[in-house]
Amino acid sequence: MLDAGQTRETLLEVNNIEVIYNHVILVLKGVSLSVPKGGITALLGGNGAGKTTTLKAISNLLHSERGEVTKGTISYRGERVQDLDPAALVKKGVIQVMEGRHCFEHLTVEENLMTGAFTRKDGKGAVEADLQMVYDYFPRLKERRKSQAGYTSGGEQQMCAIGRALMSRPETILLDEPSMGLAPQLVEQIFGIVKAVNEGEGVSFLLAEQNTNVALRFAHYGYILENGRVVMDGPAADLRENPDVKEFYLGVSDEGRKSFRDVRSYRRRKRWLA
Repeated sequence: MLDAGQTRETLLEVNNIEVIYNHVILVLKGVSLSVPKGGITALLGGNGAGKTTTLKAISNLLHSERGEVTKGTISYRGERVQDLDPAALVKKGVIQVMEGRHCFEHLTVEENLMTGAFTRKDGKGAVEADLQMVYDYFPRLKERRKSQAGYTSGGEQQMCAIGRALMSRPETILLDEPSMGLAPQLVEQIFGIVKAVNEGEGVSFLLAEQNTNVALRFAHYGYILENGRVVMDGPAADLRENPDVKEFYLGVSDEGRKSFRDVRSYRRRKRWLA
């Protein structure tokens, strides 16, 4: 694993990409972003904004859904990676935790975790050490390690999916909607563990999330997507204080919390889309 601490070195660079599904449907329209080494970068926006498509474009999983990157470039450590297959990208240190967790339900929690080490060649001892590392970050998984994953809770399955990704010894994790379907207390716990892994192991994160309030508290930098375009970006602390973000995504304004009636026409009034 890497030493903890964010640096100025850029690991992942997405430059002006367009994504089309079924040769017809334009989903991403010139998206650009970067992920620094040791950083937590948040990709924010509502449902259908293009967050998951962006992650799948990076991890090269679009072809299974008849999607393709038609313009722009995606590079990792300065090397073009958009033509690699997903397994080759995992070997380079980039792995995606899919939306909805996608554990192998018939396998135990520990067997699920071990599948993450399938591509590794550094020996049984190193794999066992990383398994213990995962259990240190996720004590609940150690308690449930012999249980079938399909019979665990949603929060435990999300922990299992993140732990499985860590077993591949990644440099960068693409984390898609980690809060989906989880109780607020579990959401805080999951994000707290993400922060601990980032600081303790030096793993960089690009996380797609609708829960803007939580994401901006844990991320270092954020990008906001609307209709397939990046409409705003900046340090997470600045975005939290931005009046547009506070009104449109956090539900508050300089006049205090607003009702749905007050903000329902926000799509017509967004100043950054004017």
